[in-house]
Amino acid sequence: MDGEALERIYQENLEERIIGYLSETRDISLEAAMDVYYRSKLADKIHRGIEGIQYLDFKVLVQILCETEKELFC
Repeated sequence: MDGEALERIYQENLEERIIGYLSETRDISLEAAMDVYYRSKLADKIHRGIEGIQYLDFKVLVQILCETEKELFC
C-alpha cells in the first residue's frame, strides 16, 4: 500500500470521526451532521490538505467547525 492510499484511508476515518462526534456533541442525527460537515469550508480544507489541518485531532476540528461556521447549524 502506497502513501497516497494510506492518506485516503486516514482521511476517510477522520471524516467518520468528525461526523460522529459532531452528531454527538450537537445532538443532531448522523445525516444532519454529514450534511453540515460536507457543506463546510473545513471539509474542503481537509480534503485539499491545506496547512496540514487534516492532522489535527477530530475533536479540535469539530470545535473549529462549530466556532467558525455557525451559519451551517441554522
